[in-house]
Amino acid sequence: MLRAVLYASIGLIAYAQAGYGALLALLRRVLPARPVRRAPIEPRVTLVIAAHDEEVVIERKVRNALALDWPREKLQVVVASDGSTDRTVELARAAGADLVLDLPRGGKIRAQDAAVRRATGEIVAFSDANAMWEPDALRELVSAFADPEVGYACGQVTFVNEAGTNQEGVYWRYEMWLREMESDLASVTGGNGAIYATRREAYVEVDPIMGHDLSFPFRMVKNGWRAVYVPQARATEKMVPSIEGEFARKRRMMSHGWPIVVRGGLLDPRGYDARYALFVASHRALRYATPFLHLVALAATIARWRRHRLLLAAQLGLLAAAAAGGRLRRRPLLLARYYVLTTASLAAGLYDWLRHGTPAGWDAPEGTR
Repeated sequence: MLRAVLYASIGLIAYAQAGYGALLALLRRVLPARPVRRAPIEPRVTLVIAAHDEEVVIERKVRNALALDWPREKLQVVVASDGSTDRTVELARAAGADLVLDLPRGGKIRAQDAAVRRATGEIVAFSDANAMWEPDALRELVSAFADPEVGYACGQVTFVNEAGTNQEGVYWRYEMWLREMESDLASVTGGNGAIYATRREAYVEVDPIMGHDLSFPFRMVKNGWRAVYVPQARATEKMVPSIEGEFARKRRMMSHGWPIVVRGGLLDPRGYDARYALFVASHRALRYATPFLHLVALAATIARWRRHRLLLAAQLGLLAAAAAGGRLRRRPLLLARYYVLTTASLAAGLYDWLRHGTPAGWDAPEGTR
């Protein structure tokens, strides 16, 4: 029994981290794909920028939005200030935003909800205040909505500061590849806050502690829409410079993510087809269980260490490399540290939510502005 637990836990970790990608590549070859029927369309669009104390970047962001390749008379730029205590509201208005909402502090989701209620566009796009879109990004993103099945589309964000220790860029490129495969086969299981859009009629108001990145794709699927990835719609965003900062960012994100997993409906398969149910189980549920599988594997290996000395050495070696990565800036050590800390952040986010709850408010991660 102990051996079975050991092999099962290691096998599930390997599948979650690498096997799922291999399976998607195989499915992409043997199953009929469902490519998005993109076409050039020009509906009226509302671009929502939720902001809390973003005076450093808000002027640049509004100017970036107004410079998009889109008819000005068909673009409404809305800045939803979530209880900002600095000059965010003043600077957003001076930069030319069509509507600036000076809201009391209620969290990013409630600020976005308020903006959508004032939206005039058929399509509502969303962006972070520090995410800069390429000129054709909106046009590429909106082209997905020419397909009547599409209710949600997210674009590709690239991290631009590679000077620190954070190795998120390596992981993110793999994540984008998985997202592209999921989109071609059915629908994506996650998005990103830098660049995404929904049909106005498809927008749903969710619990303020549950972010759009994880809650919107599966809710769209349950409501009869497709949630797709449009890699041609590109944005750039400044990355957290350190691995320790990335741990803190992912820990905060997962304190918002676990409520979606546990009670938000993500794991309820009703409304999913077989493909999408597999994607959610593999890419979300199993990925989030990884820190606990590692603990099970380590405990089982220690219990049988005489038979599994090499396996125990490998696990302890990973932890030692992660610890050394805090002092030595060598790429293999930094990758080990990134993996260990970001995996631990999943469990830390669960601890935070269960112990303290999750506040609706948010602050920008250090070093990203």
